[in-house]
Amino acid sequence: MTTFRRKQLSVLTMNTTAFTFCFAVWVMFSIIGIPIKTGLQLTDTQFGLLAAMPILTGSLIRLPLGMWTDKYGGRIVFALLMLSTIVPIWLISMATRYWQFLLLGLFVGVAGGAFSVGIAYTGRWFSKERKGFAMGIFGAGNAGAAVTKFVAPSLVVAYGWQAVPKVYAVAMAVMVILFWLFTYSEPHHRVGEHVTFRDQLAALRDVRVWKYCQYYSIVFGGYVALSLWMTKYYISEYGFGIRTAALIAAIFVLPSGMIRALGGWVSDKLGAHTVTWWVMWTSCLALFLLSYPRHRVIIQTVRGELTLNLGLNVWVFTSLLFIVGIAWGFGKASVFKYIGDEYPHNIGVISGIVGLIGGLGGFLFPILFGMLVDFTGINSSIFMLLFAVTCWSLIWMYTTEVRGVKTLRLIASTGKEAAEATEVKEVGGDDAGRAENAAAGVRPPPLHYPS
Repeated sequence: MTTFRRKQLSVLTMNTTAFTFCFAVWVMFSIIGIPIKTGLQLTDTQFGLLAAMPILTGSLIRLPLGMWTDKYGGRIVFALLMLSTIVPIWLISMATRYWQFLLLGLFVGVAGGAFSVGIAYTGRWFSKERKGFAMGIFGAGNAGAAVTKFVAPSLVVAYGWQAVPKVYAVAMAVMVILFWLFTYSEPHHRVGEHVTFRDQLAALRDVRVWKYCQYYSIVFGGYVALSLWMTKYYISEYGFGIRTAALIAAIFVLPSGMIRALGGWVSDKLGAHTVTWWVMWTSCLALFLLSYPRHRVIIQTVRGELTLNLGLNVWVFTSLLFIVGIAWGFGKASVFKYIGDEYPHNIGVISGIVGLIGGLGGFLFPILFGMLVDFTGINSSIFMLLFAVTCWSLIWMYTTEVRGVKTLRLIASTGKEAAEATEVKEVGGDDAGRAENAAAGVRPPPLHYPS
């Protein structure tokens, strides 16, 4: 094995492991928030806000972290990020008031920014042909949510919820040391010193970036939101205890995180567009069925009233949820396959933007879930919301990629005149659209930085 190959594998392994730890910390309130909710007598909306506070910080910080990764390298940024979370994690065990949990949640949420650092740091070590698979393996660190589902409930039952942040703080400290010992830096992976943050933010003018943000807000934001909410859902809807509810919820959380590596490989083979298209259709149909609440129908017959109890039992419900999780696992990989292919030279900032918006979905959805449940009293109303958002993603994807509607002018710092003169089909659309553009000599610039 060559030295470079050994470094590749070491960086990929440590990035994935570190991201798993960070993700477990990021969704910690999905478990410890349940006894905290009971102790402080919180409403569903207040619980949703508590669970979502770390998601807010982890989302907002993704863009600057992605930019810093491009400028300074992933190794130093990732190590400092993890180091900054250790004290806030420990302090959660000492909190007693609602505002204290909210404030500490903001600081702990920095761990969620690990994605935009690690995805860029990982992607730069691999060629275009293997980039999707490598980034898919890294993204499997989403399974850190399942680590929390397995570990935290047992700690809560055995030692109280305060034990969870203490154990996580110690584990994070160990992770920082191991990460620094077994990762490497390559100076040519960084952008030039002449590239300013303003140059990096020019990517915000690209409409394609915003479309990928929309896709990611459902496949990742929805995943995070349901990871935070499903333990409570099983307790409220089906009457399970916290450990049983968390284990069943892991049927959604764990495969969705782990399958991302396979999603990256399939995206390399079939293309990002094809995979994402089927992801949206599959999740849309499953969410439609999950949206139906359990209800009772009374039919007047000649022999009297006939009562039918309708709705999904726990096994059918969990099976549909599993399908959604698998689809979103593939979608999380395919969206970043788009990014890896189209923005190879500034993947950090683009992944930061997309990750930020996707993470904000993970922040807003739990709050909206709580508001919907408090207002309607219907637990399945959360799936009605996710179904509506997925439908919008399908509409946008169909009008801009499947049909190849020529409505978006792709303007960049170079080739502006060509973009203004010719309306092109979006890059990342179907193969026919790309072939037509190539035949016409139209090639929208990828918004990379001059060397």
